[in-house]
Amino acid sequence: MNIDRIKALREDNDLSQAKLAEHLGISQKTYSKYETGIRSFPISVLIDLAIYYDVSLDYLLCLSKNKQHHRGDIS
Repeated sequence: MNIDRIKALREDNDLSQAKLAEHLGISQKTYSKYETGIRSFPISVLIDLAIYYDVSLDYLLCLSKNKQHHRGDIS
């Protein structure tokens, strides 16, 4: 996983770590540990981020350069 991609999405959406953490229901300190690589993102948080940013999990995990979901993906 490329943490820079997740950080870039947050910054491109003009969000602070604190605001995004609030949306995710976690502390800013915990989110910061995810974004700096101290802790791994739990799959539940990755799913929430994919939904929030309207991108595919493949994009978040750097398995695809395409941000959008492919037709036929489970919604």
